[in-house]
Amino acid sequence: MNSVLLASNRGPVSFTVSDDGVLTMKRGGGGLVSGLSGVAGEEGVLWVCAALSDGDRGAARQAPGGRLDHAGYETGAVRMLDIAPTTFHRAYNSVANSTLWFVNHLLYDIPNAPHFGTRFRRDWESYRDYNGAFALALAEEAGHGARVMVQDYHLTLTPAMLRAERPDLRIAHFSHTPWAPPEYFSLLPDAVAGEVLEGVLGADHAGFLTRRWAGAFMDCCETMLGAAIDRQAGTITYEGRTTRVGVHALGVDGKALWARAGEPDVESHMAAIREQVGDRRLIVRIDRTELSKNIVRGLLAYKEFLDAHPEWHGRVVHLAFAYPSRHDLPEYREYTAAVQRCAQEIEDEYATDDWNPLILNVDDDYPRSLAAYRLADVLLVNPIRDGMNLVAKEGPILSPRCALVLSREAGACAELGAHALVVNPYDVTGTAEALHAALVMPEPERARRRERLEAAATALPPHRWLAAQLDALGTP
Repeated sequence: MNSVLLASNRGPVSFTVSDDGVLTMKRGGGGLVSGLSGVAGEEGVLWVCAALSDGDRGAARQAPGGRLDHAGYETGAVRMLDIAPTTFHRAYNSVANSTLWFVNHLLYDIPNAPHFGTRFRRDWESYRDYNGAFALALAEEAGHGARVMVQDYHLTLTPAMLRAERPDLRIAHFSHTPWAPPEYFSLLPDAVAGEVLEGVLGADHAGFLTRRWAGAFMDCCETMLGAAIDRQAGTITYEGRTTRVGVHALGVDGKALWARAGEPDVESHMAAIREQVGDRRLIVRIDRTELSKNIVRGLLAYKEFLDAHPEWHGRVVHLAFAYPSRHDLPEYREYTAAVQRCAQEIEDEYATDDWNPLILNVDDDYPRSLAAYRLADVLLVNPIRDGMNLVAKEGPILSPRCALVLSREAGACAELGAHALVVNPYDVTGTAEALHAALVMPEPERARRRERLEAAATALPPHRWLAAQLDALGTP
């Protein structure tokens, strides 16, 4: 039995299946996986995740009890749950990504959405079932008194469900997203909002990336549940139980990142990028085509920069990686199309026979992303709201001369803002001016800022981040 368990929707690996039925394994995507992948494989640690695709489901069904490591895969100890596709779709797309994500990132077009009718209630039942599947798997796998780390908005109900099954366990829940303030969180139906809050409060320890998000959660518990809040002690007491609230700013394992960034496939991508851009300065962004990432305004800021500074024509290239995200949702398909339209307009207006001002890549390629980091002169990270944003931390580690243009609405701004060029993500002109300031920044200042960014980014790498939360759980 396992003494430490991690639970998350997405696991450390994913599978694709070829036409002839052959399964191919690759690294899982997303910031959460980037943060936790260094922990997977340690002795006594089991990662429980969901099968996200037909390839994943095929691998899970072939593995005894869903244990990929028991099927010979070099994954570390991983149990992948084969949840019914309809249940998964409703829980993941309709509730987690179309509702809880939208609430916590303040993304709704309020005059037109949301609508919480009978269809949502059906979807919410699937979200309950999905959380219940995780709670059951964790209860089966955990040794007596084990410590369980439940991750993110997909699994807000799991802590309370697991506690009902296994009161001997020490349970933590960690939110990798922002948390909405009460006035916005209350868009949810009252019963649903209460169930989410009570679900997280089933944990002994509730962790957040910044004090801002932790404070918003405490405010919601106080306003909507009437819970007793001790902000100085960092505790929430509700129905006779006390949950401690902690702030744990997930950082990057710099040595591991550099080891991966030095491999031949990354070097090959660096050579290809250099061939494309020559000796021009490089502005880089690496994001999923996620509504909160604010890619369109970033492109418009680059366009304004080119309008205002013709002296940079032919001397700079914007390398924008906008990787696919949640294409099951129409809002995301439309947003991806808007990104592509905006990029095409920039190319049509400014490109010459020997200069392409913008290179947009929409195919996910992790080694290519690492290569771009290493070559970046400027890194643009301008989300309208972000729990942390590991891109803002990874870039300054790998680039020898990276200047960071950073949204004040990214959680990472709490740690990195003093050494970055901080922007209002809605201010396109202000972002354009910051891009110019980053390009012309004197080399001594650039080096000083980058060094401090790297120190802040590596202050709490995944092992220490996880250890701090396990320490906070203590012993039964």
